[in-house]
Amino acid sequence: MNKMKVGIIGCGKISGIYMENCHRFDILELSAVADLDHIRAEEQAAAYNVPNVYSVDEILADPEIELIINLTIPAVHADVCLRALETGKHVYVEKPLAVTREQGQAVLELARSKGLLVGCAPETFFGSGIQTSLKLIEDGVIGNPVAATAFMMSRGHEHWHPDPEFYYAVGGGPMFDMGPYYLTALVQLLGPIATISGMTSKAKDQRTITSEKKRGQTIQVDIPTHVAGLLRFEQGAVGTLITSFDIFGGSTLPPIEVYGTHGTLQVPDPNTFGGPVRYRLLGEQKWTEVPLLPGYQENTRGIGVADMAYAVRSGRPHRASGELAYHVLEAMWAFHDSSDEQTFYPMQSTCQRPAALPENLPLYTLDT
Repeated sequence: MNKMKVGIIGCGKISGIYMENCHRFDILELSAVADLDHIRAEEQAAAYNVPNVYSVDEILADPEIELIINLTIPAVHADVCLRALETGKHVYVEKPLAVTREQGQAVLELARSKGLLVGCAPETFFGSGIQTSLKLIEDGVIGNPVAATAFMMSRGHEHWHPDPEFYYAVGGGPMFDMGPYYLTALVQLLGPIATISGMTSKAKDQRTITSEKKRGQTIQVDIPTHVAGLLRFEQGAVGTLITSFDIFGGSTLPPIEVYGTHGTLQVPDPNTFGGPVRYRLLGEQKWTEVPLLPGYQENTRGIGVADMAYAVRSGRPHRASGELAYHVLEAMWAFHDSSDEQTFYPMQSTCQRPAALPENLPLYTLDT
């Protein structure tokens, strides 16, 4: 298929892996980067052999660029997506799709009106770890899934991230930072969500940065930092999810487990692409580790962009879709709303469960 020229807006910490992997997929041609910090954009362009460094206006005005990868901070995700769509470009955005449900709906509605595609991270469910887990479930190895648990237990990011403030602003917190990985993986494995019940709390009103560059500065915490709740999936299974920045002594809870009528499946960390994947069946005393399906085990952020580019060229659906991302966005707010209102939250959106990757597909090719 013809290559698709793409441009990246936002040259922060995560941009490097996107730039590296854009060069690996034959369908992608990384043409330009842009950032409000022009020096940072120039440094990233030099490091990853990107030919053009533009302003945001210039990258949006380039008629040869068909797709924008939006790697800005969450607070402006929707604004940048809307601007890209207005110029007639497809857009792929880092998670979350937007800060609010209203913003997310606006992005999807504009894309539909213009006949453009919206894609959104996380794309880690393309990895061999989640894909192997999906095959085991679809093959009936653990029987009919009846329940699942998912835990993201952390002490927060101020001890390592150079600019951690946005993690504690609206649109941040453990649910909006890491929840997309867990919720997207659960939807891939079990399908869309029907109902949510949640409770939230906050251990500290302020946090002190201990990473370098801003060491000693104080952050105001404006969002819950511990979010726990229940999910009922449309197919009937019940899930338990905790995301937290308030676990200061560590945790041994597993990232994800799925419980079926025949056994239990241990799913790897959904923030990674690899394994291990294990299961234990009824009556067995030991866990069986499963060889991972051939595919993506290393950090392959950007694969969702490539999949969307193939979708644009062929007309097939893309897997890391805007509809999936909006369903996850609504679910994240549902935990907060349920806690605030002390009631169950019925999901208003649904989505298609992403298609499994075909087995033995050549690496860096997604033309199916």
